Amino acid sequence: MPTIAPWRRLLAEFLGTALLVTAVVGSGIMATTLSPNDVGLQLLQNSIATAFALGALILTFGPISGAHFNPVVSAADWFLGRRTGSGITAKDLAGYAGAQTLGAIGGSILANLMFGLAPVTLSTKDRAAGNLWLGEVVATTGLLLLIFALGRSGRTAAAPAAVGAYIGAAYWFTSSTSFANPAVTIGRAFTDTFAGIAPGSVPGFVAFQIVGLLIGVGLLLALYPDVGRTTDDIVVEHPATTP
Repeated sequence: MPTIAPWRRLLAEFLGTALLVTAVVGSGIMATTLSPNDVGLQLLQNSIATAFALGALILTFGPISGAHFNPVVSAADWFLGRRTGSGITAKDLAGYAGAQTLGAIGGSILANLMFGLAPVTLSTKDRAAGNLWLGEVVATTGLLLLIFALGRSGRTAAAPAAVGAYIGAAYWFTSSTSFANPAVTIGRAFTDTFAGIAPGSVPGFVAFQIVGLLIGVGLLLALYPDVGRTTDDIVVEHPATTP
């Protein structure tokens, strides 16, 4: 891993995840305000804003922390890099996951406040169903395949556009609208708006995101046996000499 100070990397993961969730929740609130009677248009507005915001945030924070913003990505980076001594450490993984989760909760609170809502409005939107869980497996597996394939092929510079495009598309081709991120899932439970998820639905989503993690890692090892050698570059290659 680069020699960037751990606190800077954790701050980058916190801020990046917070702003990502702010974009998801805030654009959802704006969409329901501007298009109150058209759910399809609301989803289109929400997905476009999320895709562009995610790409911009990867560009902003990638050189510092790798712009994971997702415990699943961090866990895959740690696991795949263990044999080659690359990627993040177990200590980094714990720190990243904590910073990402706190950031996601903060992002929902910030969006709520920006739109004049109470800071915390626990969601009442039930998303507990087998077809939605399957959607999370598909979304999470595909995300990991994309990210690590980019690293393996030396195309990490394309990650901001590619990852943003994938998440924007996955809003539409998955039944769950592609949360694909345990931290973001937890954060979105703190807003009773278009992008929310009821707290009772969170464990199911997170469990099947982990299933997607396991499948994704297995497929990566099958397709790219040496994928662990490039984990230092996930999601965006960052300088190894920055103090």
